[in-house]
Amino acid sequence: MTMMDICTLSVGPLQVNCYIAACRASNKAMVIDPGDEGERILAAVEQRGWQVELIVNTHGHFDHVGANDYLVQHTQAQLCMHRDDLPLLQVAAKYAESYGLPAVESPPPQKLLVDGDTLEVGELTFKVIHTPGHSPGGICLYCGGHLFSGDTLFAASIGRTDLPGGNLQQLLSSIRAQLMVLPDATVVHPGHGPESTIGSEKHGNPFINGDF
Repeated sequence: MTMMDICTLSVGPLQVNCYIAACRASNKAMVIDPGDEGERILAAVEQRGWQVELIVNTHGHFDHVGANDYLVQHTQAQLCMHRDDLPLLQVAAKYAESYGLPAVESPPPQKLLVDGDTLEVGELTFKVIHTPGHSPGGICLYCGGHLFSGDTLFAASIGRTDLPGGNLQQLLSSIRAQLMVLPDATVVHPGHGPESTIGSEKHGNPFINGDF
């Protein structure tokens, strides 16, 4: 049994799912994809008495990184992301401006991740799974039957691949090789929209249905 508590907040104009995953034994926590509304995220952390040690971006698109600066400043947590999305992070604020949205520069990550890395949060261990396709450095995080899938995999859908660095075949390959091998009961926590399970997506996702 995974001793993990998960708080989900839908943040910003694009309604990104920001997750706060906390170890029950230690009250240490990780914030995944703080896309916006840093004060609200921090308030949720403080209300629960958690201590944020890590902030992880599943990828570098502006809607997933907008509160990086606020949370780094207020928690002193280590900011992490895959090295291949560093160029996207560096231009994220400009992309936000091009959509007429508030632009906040992100600080540089203190830790650059690669496939197979592990991140420790109290007694929890998260495995970094590199799943390029939506973006070159897109990652998912797996811990104890929970998959935080960013914009790689959604309930009955997959991430878009028409943005710079996107590649449909690469994304489908990532999903099949890296995610569909996880246990069917794995709960999928996507970057947007409702939760699902690996089993549900394996058998009902129209983009991959019939391949397993």
